[in-house]
Amino acid sequence: MKVINDIKGSRFVLNIDGEEVYVMYAEDKTTIDLYSTYTPSKLRGKGLAAIVVKAGFDYAKEKNLKVIAGCWYVRKFAEMYEEYGEMLK
Repeated sequence: MKVINDIKGSRFVLNIDGEEVYVMYAEDKTTIDLYSTYTPSKLRGKGLAAIVVKAGFDYAKEKNLKVIAGCWYVRKFAEMYEEYGEMLK
């Protein structure tokens, strides 16, 4: 499974059988706000949202950005993994 950074759409997206799992973002010079996740109902419960959110955090780490958890799921993810929690603004 490959997560794509859809720069024009400002989202990290995973395509599964014609369906999209994604996290939307807004980026500036010092932060990235991961503000909305979406998983189609038939794909929920498979850990796919975690994959796209992790891609967002990995991108932030690569670009040395602080992460704003504008989405409850992003905050939950960061709380579960200390290395990502340390990146929160």
